[in-house]
Parts: sequence; structure tokens; C-alpha cells
Amino acid sequence: MAGFKKFLMQGNLVQIAVAFIIGTAFATVVTAFTTVVMDLIGKVGGSADFSSYKPGGVHVGLFITALLAFIILAAVVYFGVVKPYEAFHERYMKEEAAEATEVDVLTEILNELRQGQGRS
Repeated sequence: MAGFKKFLMQGNLVQIAVAFIIGTAFATVVTAFTTVVMDLIGKVGGSADFSSYKPGGVHVGLFITALLAFIILAAVVYFGVVKPYEAFHERYMKEEAAEATEVDVLTEILNELRQGQGRS
């Protein structure tokens, strides 16, 4: 029982649970946004629901609707999550220069000695 309690209380499990909950809520927002965009496309082009569209008897309408919804979703995720995260990471999470280890210093000295022997 102690192992199970430790498993439940691990930070990673809690972080995953929080990410799942936020992801689910975000999916609802993106779905609503997609509906708004599809409605706007419908206002401009006539109908944003291509489900009944079947040229030559082939049902491609559902695919077109799903494809448009996917493109809208990808754009929302990219411009609403990825780009702001990258900007935040570049601005606040600058990596500190790693200090040279003894091996690095010795390798550099060895390379310089080898270059010096080639000049003689």
C-alpha cells in the first residue's frame, strides 16, 4: 500500500493530471472557436458544412469539413500555445553557459600541443 501511495503522490502524476484537465478544457474552447470560424466561412462562402457535398457521388464533404476543422485547430494551438511558449522560453529561460570541466580543459591543451608540433 505504501508503494501505491508513493506512486499517487509523485509530482509527475499530478502534473499529468493537471495537464489532462487543462487540455480537456482547452479542447472545448478550441471546438467553440472552430465552430465560430466555420460559421464565418459559411457567411462568406454560403455553407461551411460540407457534409452533404458529394461530387460524382463520392462523399468527400465530411473529409473537407474535418480537414478545415483540423487546420483551424492546428492554427489555434500553434499561435495560441506554441509561439507564446517559445517567446516566454527565449525571454525568461536563457540557459547559462556551462562551465568547462577538467576534461574539456585538458582536451583543449592537448589540441593546442598537437597544433604546436605541426608548426615545427
